[in-house]
Amino acid sequence: MEKIKFTDPDTGEEILFFCLEQTKMNGVTYLLVTEDEEGDTEAYILKEMTQEEEDATYAMVEDEVELNAVGKIFAELMDDVEFEI
Repeated sequence: MEKIKFTDPDTGEEILFFCLEQTKMNGVTYLLVTEDEEGDTEAYILKEMTQEEEDATYAMVEDEVELNAVGKIFAELMDDVEFEI
């Protein structure tokens, strides 16, 4: 499972996430990430905001409609995982 390093823009703190899955909806890239590689854990859906050469900027999806739509796609892609949105 791929590890991705993110930097919190407010604190500058580096956070490591494991990327479980990636998808595109309406031309926008979304990542399903978690802080723990295995076991029951919270997952987050991140939306690509900008792409500059090798660096991309992501933000957590907070809009309920968007979160539900993308969450359904990830649930279909990962049918062996149980989701609660």
